[in-house]
Amino acid sequence: MIGRTRDPNKAEVGDVRATNLAVVLRCVREQGPCSRADIAAATGLNKTTVSSLVSELLRRRLLRETGTTENRVGRPAIMLALDGASSAAIGIEVNADYLTAVAVDLAGRPVLSWRRAFPGNTVSPARTVTAVTALIRRVVTRIEHDGRQVLGLGVALPGLVDPDGRARLVPSLNWRNVDFAAELVDALRGPGFPVEIGNDANYAVLAEHRFGEHAGTRDLVYLTGGTSLGAGLLVDGSLRRGHSGYSGEAGHIPVPAPGGTAPLETVASITAIARRVLPDDTRDDEHLSLAEIELRIDEIVARARAGDPTTLTRLHDAAKDLATGIFTLVSVLDPARVILGGYYAELAPWLLPVVNDLLDTRGIPADEPIAVASTLSLDAPALGAAARVLDAVEQGRLPDNTTPARALAAAARAPR
Repeated sequence: MIGRTRDPNKAEVGDVRATNLAVVLRCVREQGPCSRADIAAATGLNKTTVSSLVSELLRRRLLRETGTTENRVGRPAIMLALDGASSAAIGIEVNADYLTAVAVDLAGRPVLSWRRAFPGNTVSPARTVTAVTALIRRVVTRIEHDGRQVLGLGVALPGLVDPDGRARLVPSLNWRNVDFAAELVDALRGPGFPVEIGNDANYAVLAEHRFGEHAGTRDLVYLTGGTSLGAGLLVDGSLRRGHSGYSGEAGHIPVPAPGGTAPLETVASITAIARRVLPDDTRDDEHLSLAEIELRIDEIVARARAGDPTTLTRLHDAAKDLATGIFTLVSVLDPARVILGGYYAELAPWLLPVVNDLLDTRGIPADEPIAVASTLSLDAPALGAAARVLDAVEQGRLPDNTTPARALAAAARAPR
């Protein structure tokens, strides 16, 4: 804190204790319900230390006792689990056509999920900050009404985001060098909890790693299936942004096209597939709203299920282009799974066989299909933003119980 000198010895002790508290929390999430003796055995911490750490986590309402178990030798043990009723992490997604808000408890269970239409591609960054701030205040009010503490907030943007939360380039919102994090924190007037801004695909792959069907898989690629095409990359359990945050721009991968090559996004993004399978008079560079994409995807699925030969042929051609792009990603990164998110999941019955067949014929070794469909729907980026908050708690960034969520509501009423 500015203006104070910290005793380095005390700081080191505090850091070690915060780390150990996080170790215990992570152990209980992965193995709970479990006893204090189970935690000591799993973590290598001595029983006295574990007892002290558990007492603090109970006091902080991050753990709860669930009763005793008789199914073991010796005295009945008091079992511990994460206290899902005491806190929540918030995730927000800002998109060209909508805002999404989710909240999950410490155990990852859903608390709320909201989506509202919002013309993000036609309004100013200032208007977006105002709308996002209003949505966050509603979420915080709901969480506080339920007696929960806000652990933190993550906001997903569909573009390049610097580590300090500056939106460097977000084409679908027409943003360049927008200091979104600073403007949002200022609008929230000191929220009293951590705020982080990140890329939507990066957050989505974190959601898959924590909540998805392949949770715990340490090498994943997630492809966004919304109004743009990006990739979230998880390598050996860690998010990979690259030197300048550009590593997930899978839409720029070149694939064969008539007359040469074309960027993957122009031939195999969801918008491109919708136009290829159901061509119309709109320009290729004209924005398709989420509502328009949903209508087209529904129509494509209906025609494909009915066996319409033209639809199936066009879907197959788009799938081959998508497969070529995925082959490049798999060849470089060697992920265990490539997860098709968003509306790709709706088209998975026709896309996945083509993608996996190409990977197999080109000699990519795999015991099971590498390309799979997401089960997290369009909420994945917002869920991943919330997952980022939970990850931070498990890494030692424990909530400050002296700063309740109601501080945000009070700040909202205060004069500027």
